[in-house]
Amino acid sequence: MHSEHSAIGGFLAMVTVLVGTFLSVMPASAKPLFTTKAKYAILIDTATGAVLYAKKADELMVPASMSKLMTVALLFRELKAGRLRLEDRFRVSEHAWRTGGGPSGTAAIFAPLGKEVLVSDLLQGIIVQSGNDACIVTAEGIAGSEEAFVKLMTREARRIGLQKSTFGNSTGLPNPKQRMTARELAMLALHLIREYPEYYHYFSQKKFKYRRYRFFNRNPLVFKYGADGLKTGATKESGYGLTVSAVKNGRRLVAVLNGLKSKKQRRSEAVKLLDWGFNGFRTYKLFAPEVTVGYARVVGGASSYVALRGKKLTGATALLPRYLSSKKVPAKIVYQGPLLAPVRAGQQVAFLEIRTHGSIVNKIPLYATRDVARAGVLWRGIDTLLFHAFGWLF
Repeated sequence: MHSEHSAIGGFLAMVTVLVGTFLSVMPASAKPLFTTKAKYAILIDTATGAVLYAKKADELMVPASMSKLMTVALLFRELKAGRLRLEDRFRVSEHAWRTGGGPSGTAAIFAPLGKEVLVSDLLQGIIVQSGNDACIVTAEGIAGSEEAFVKLMTREARRIGLQKSTFGNSTGLPNPKQRMTARELAMLALHLIREYPEYYHYFSQKKFKYRRYRFFNRNPLVFKYGADGLKTGATKESGYGLTVSAVKNGRRLVAVLNGLKSKKQRRSEAVKLLDWGFNGFRTYKLFAPEVTVGYARVVGGASSYVALRGKKLTGATALLPRYLSSKKVPAKIVYQGPLLAPVRAGQQVAFLEIRTHGSIVNKIPLYATRDVARAGVLWRGIDTLLFHAFGWLF
């Protein structure tokens, strides 16, 4: 069974990277460059995947209505697959009306009991108004019941890589099974942005009219910051939260915050976090394209090691804070190893992982520089025995 290993230089140790104009990094125990009042938070640069800030990002929390993003993801999936059209209609059941509609006293679009609602209205009602009745009507229309839809939510979460998230309903209303992490909410937001560009524009919609009601987007950053999504959440247990994405100067960031005390604090902390991401970082070139970054162990190959480099044209670059205090950045080569022959030239086999100020993490893809063919049967057996007996020494 393969395990995760790190390599230094050409052997099994730590790479020390000179950054740009000889800037250095404070130790992990040093005072962070940025803090937030949110109990849980994460900030991701979507182009590089760099985590620019994280705070309890992998702890399960109450997501409240931010979990509606999974309901929307399933709705988008049905629309993209052609199994559903925006012109289709779903009927409002008594369960949807009582649990999420007017009688519930929660956020709703006030869909009339027994009437049919356009899928396009349900979609806008979920995203703009956070309508709980719109969620339940959608869940029942797609899966037959909300219980069956919840199973689809969990299945879809696992399919797209969300390993911790669990769901008890389609709405985010209080339920002990409704738990997500900040990181997985950010991953879900990235999935929606990348997989459904034809529908993503609904998240930036500022208002929505349904029957005699007019609703305004609950995401305050859509109006004053220029954000184009995604979803707010608030319950007594969760506090105030926000999953948000914005683009400035061609860079897109995704942020998740939760556990704040008020709408005002949610808005101000979200702006601070996004501003930090947009203004506090720059791209540094770490290695030229032709420079070998390190080596990875190959078992059963004509060669026991393969050299690793950054991208063919750009080399290895990292998004790092503008204001660092020294010359060197500690990094490690991480991969599922050992690699098994054959290995192809240009195959992405590892990452150069750079961690600064504790929460800032860059994972830079590394590629094999040449082919490593499978060795003969005899040497493959010997090499495998040597590896299992002596590990990374051979």
